[in-house]
Amino acid sequence: MTELSDPFLALSARTGRFSYGAPRAFTLAADGERLLFLRSTGPQDPVERLWLLDLTTRQETLAADPTVLLPGRTGQLADLPALERRLRERVRLWAPGIGSFAATPDCAIAVFALDGRLFRADTGAGSCVELPSAGPVFDPRPSTDGSRTAYVADGVLHVTGLDGPLSPLDGALWGVAEFAAAEELGRHRGHWWSPDGSAVLAARVDEADLPLRHFADPTRPELPADVFAYPQAGGPNADVQLWVLALDGRRTALEWDAERYPYVCAAGWEDDGEILLTVADRLQQTVLLLSADPATGKTVELSRTTDEFWVDDLPGTPARLDDGGLLTSADTTDGRARAIALDGRILTDERLQVRRVVGRLRGGLLIEAGDGDPADQHVFLLDPADGALRRLTEGPGVHSALAAADTLLLSSATADGVRRRILREESEFTLPDLAEPLPYQVLPQLARVTELALPTAVVYPRGHLAGQRLPVLLDVYGGPGSQAIAADPRRWQLRQWWADQGFAVVTTDNRGTPFVSPAFAKAIFRRFSQVALDDQVAALHALAERHRDLDLTRVAVRGWSYGGYLAALAVLRRPDVFHAASAGAPPTDFRHYDTAYTERYLGLPQDNPDGYLADCLLPDAPGLSRPLLLIHGLADDNVHPSHTLLLSQALHEAGRPHSVLPLPGVSHLTAGGAHERIVTAELAFLQGALG
Repeated sequence: MTELSDPFLALSARTGRFSYGAPRAFTLAADGERLLFLRSTGPQDPVERLWLLDLTTRQETLAADPTVLLPGRTGQLADLPALERRLRERVRLWAPGIGSFAATPDCAIAVFALDGRLFRADTGAGSCVELPSAGPVFDPRPSTDGSRTAYVADGVLHVTGLDGPLSPLDGALWGVAEFAAAEELGRHRGHWWSPDGSAVLAARVDEADLPLRHFADPTRPELPADVFAYPQAGGPNADVQLWVLALDGRRTALEWDAERYPYVCAAGWEDDGEILLTVADRLQQTVLLLSADPATGKTVELSRTTDEFWVDDLPGTPARLDDGGLLTSADTTDGRARAIALDGRILTDERLQVRRVVGRLRGGLLIEAGDGDPADQHVFLLDPADGALRRLTEGPGVHSALAAADTLLLSSATADGVRRRILREESEFTLPDLAEPLPYQVLPQLARVTELALPTAVVYPRGHLAGQRLPVLLDVYGGPGSQAIAADPRRWQLRQWWADQGFAVVTTDNRGTPFVSPAFAKAIFRRFSQVALDDQVAALHALAERHRDLDLTRVAVRGWSYGGYLAALAVLRRPDVFHAASAGAPPTDFRHYDTAYTERYLGLPQDNPDGYLADCLLPDAPGLSRPLLLIHGLADDNVHPSHTLLLSQALHEAGRPHSVLPLPGVSHLTAGGAHERIVTAELAFLQGALG
């Protein structure tokens, strides 16, 4: 593949968008003495290795090196059978080398899959060996003492050292997260060891009633067409059950009203005598925390969270604390802030937007939350007894945390870059980061505009002189669950590149996006398109009043996924404002999108036909009057390529000219240099469209 001619894009491609060499996937030992993580050897090395850091001596040890274990082969996703590729794509295992690992609580043993083979690293002894497996290995996990490993092969759950599989051969998938859980509900695993290692809690996933989707990769004609089951809005979901599979052969199904609460959002062992699971109804307006007896399968309701719109996931809740208290998500009494409650008592006030409960630290609750500006995220220590709050991070940025015992790992992404610090007792030190330094220090001009206080940003070309009028590029996402305006420097690198091509780059978080307030997020209930588009237009006009160099006679819009939908929507419905669009992987008809995401916001298609029709792009095709580029990866299993094909067909039948760029072998999350090559095509199209 030829080198990209643009220096920034070439560097971005070579360095994995400035991620190669950065540590990630941290696991702290329960006693806070050791840290396991993944990192490659430098800024142009994509192969991630497993490292152990002794936090007392600060000695770093290489625990597993894929280039030594499998010379010449480093875990390429495309080389695995179709089922294993699909499972890895669902949990975003893209990195070559060791994409993920699981460790014992003391971090003494870690297991991982490499090219479908099973490996076990003894981090204390400094050895790593391959273990026999029954087929291509997915999601291996060690028992608490590390003596056995559970893993999935060909949709069957196995445990090392047993004769034959642990799960029945009944045609279902065992030990995996179904599409809805992995893609939309935040649950990426499907099996959990009991603390004593005598049994595995396993999900049984029956996809027999789901419609099938087909893929054929024209770049690999030697491979058969890929087929996978997809839960389409309004149609059946996978049938998900939870079973306790004892190593001695006993099997016990957990019992709850799965017809009323079909979604398993979280599960795991509280101790050998109790399992906790979180389940939700189909529209996700009621979420239950259940206690299950692993011996009988009987469940008892511990807490119930309800919302007239939908219950937003708050990672770390619902949960039971060590003293038996129940931690749940809540909104403050005035409805302006996302909060947490202990046994029904709200612990945080309206000034804090809680985003995640990390865990316990020194007797307090460690949380991540917004405090004022939604672009920032800080780490706090909350005393559950009296609600006393102490902020552990300073300055604008996106700060996050991981903790065990009295050890705290703080990660801070600020305008100066990304820094990861270990704090324990009175000492502090910074983890080595071998990634390529970010080439730009981008200082977006942030503002809250309109009466809705919409978060916005404007990025100008470097060296821009006031008075020079610039065409505008609206770089948009706008969908629920994702925030674009955040003080993380990694988010602004590509936007600065776009600005340097001669644009004023504008980004807005419209209503429906998270972290401003519950009411802000839920304003899109039962109708996506109108609120998002109205907010984008209003913000653009408000910014033009503040930034006189924005030329609103030349406005282009680009986006990917929901942003691609919003980009196409913009030129179809507001050609008076938007003059050209590049729409990447747009879901053009949400009746063909997945159940858990779509129904959370729009309800069932049969109950809200007008809302689904209003959000569908196909009826707008005859009105296209602006240049439109549609881009789609042919291996996209999130937004299937049929979405773009349907819109293109409707445009063709209406006689409306448009451009289509198919991307063979590219999935929803583009890999390698594909992303950099896409933006060069977008740039040429948009520059030509705007003259």
